[in-house]
Amino acid sequence: MQDNIMAIVMAAGKGTRMKSKKSKLVQKIYGKEIVKRAVENAEKAGVKEIVAVVGYMKEEVMEVLGNNISYAYQEEMLGTGHAVMQAQEYLKGKRGKVLVLNGDVPLIRPETLNKLIEKSIENKEYATLLTAIYDNPTGYGRIVRDEGGNIEAIVEEKDTTPSQKEIKEINAGVYCFDIEELLSALEKIEPNNAQGEYYLTDVIKIMNEKGLKTGAVIVEDNTEILGINDRIQLEMLTKVLQMRINTEHMRNGVTIEDINTTYIYDDVEIGMDTVIHPNTIIKSGVSIGEDCEIGPNSYIREGCKLSDKVKIGSFVEIKKAIIGEGTKVPHLSYMGDCEIGEKCNIGCGTITCNYDGLHKSKTIIGNHSFVGSNVNLVAPVTLGDETFIAAGSTITDDVPAYALAIARQRQTNKEEWNKK
Repeated sequence: MQDNIMAIVMAAGKGTRMKSKKSKLVQKIYGKEIVKRAVENAEKAGVKEIVAVVGYMKEEVMEVLGNNISYAYQEEMLGTGHAVMQAQEYLKGKRGKVLVLNGDVPLIRPETLNKLIEKSIENKEYATLLTAIYDNPTGYGRIVRDEGGNIEAIVEEKDTTPSQKEIKEINAGVYCFDIEELLSALEKIEPNNAQGEYYLTDVIKIMNEKGLKTGAVIVEDNTEILGINDRIQLEMLTKVLQMRINTEHMRNGVTIEDINTTYIYDDVEIGMDTVIHPNTIIKSGVSIGEDCEIGPNSYIREGCKLSDKVKIGSFVEIKKAIIGEGTKVPHLSYMGDCEIGEKCNIGCGTITCNYDGLHKSKTIIGNHSFVGSNVNLVAPVTLGDETFIAAGSTITDDVPAYALAIARQRQTNKEEWNKK
């Protein structure tokens, strides 16, 4: 990837259809804000310098995106061309390519952006845009090509002629421009259209009139260019992302018994021949080894690392846990802030009491240990190797290796008490 690649992310819109007190751009899809996904896609494509054009509720958007990118402000919503104009100060004096992306389009693959950049560079195109083929293109700008297949113009829906409405190739709203020629074209665009806005698409026409070469890349998967305007679309794209992630794990050798009820977030590693049972949630950053069995109805939270041949059974929650090879947590347990050794068995109903109201503390369980059912492990506490914890115990002190720990009240039977 070239070093002289910039990106402008348009993130100034109101998004009133979301019906929220917050900006639509900070609504979360699979645990991550929409606009953050858009920016990260550019970063994963190798873009080093990113400018976000912010407007409505800009403080919320800027808080999500942080200080590693630059910001431009669009006070009035006067179209896509106007939005890019606000970022001109970051482009002046620079040479190379600039991507223009939409902050509400979170699922475009970095590989697709790389294709766009590479074609623009290799073919010496001054504008390369992403397009898609839609059977029903209503609402989208149409790609008008000449007899040789070159792009003549992009015509917005409200400005199309009857013949142009029949065109099925549409503008996806993602561009790669030559920086110098983009700046030159921005000086010439005017709001001479039905909307009275400055269209970024007019840049293509201006470049063509100058005899500059332009081109396009047709996206292979149309779900990549879908935007989010309301909560229905938010759910739809969440489902798209869920299917994308799950199928990728399956291609890598993971068995997912029910792809529709398994929720695996970004950046999760799962080894071959691991089986994921239905209704399981695995959050970002989790690492799971080979030949494991997870679920059903289990919840693996951030910061967990499971070695090979680990079993996490039904209705189990794991949080910030490191679990050794061959260990089993079969069902109805909570194991948080803990390290569990190899080939341990954690009984039904066992919990680590890791929070005292002020601080989180750690539980350490040695190798080959057996923890009986309904045990409370009050952290901080350490169990040595090959310890045995009696069922129903509340363990508050460390247990040495090979010891049996019993911490429960002696049973007393009151004869005929219930006859009263």
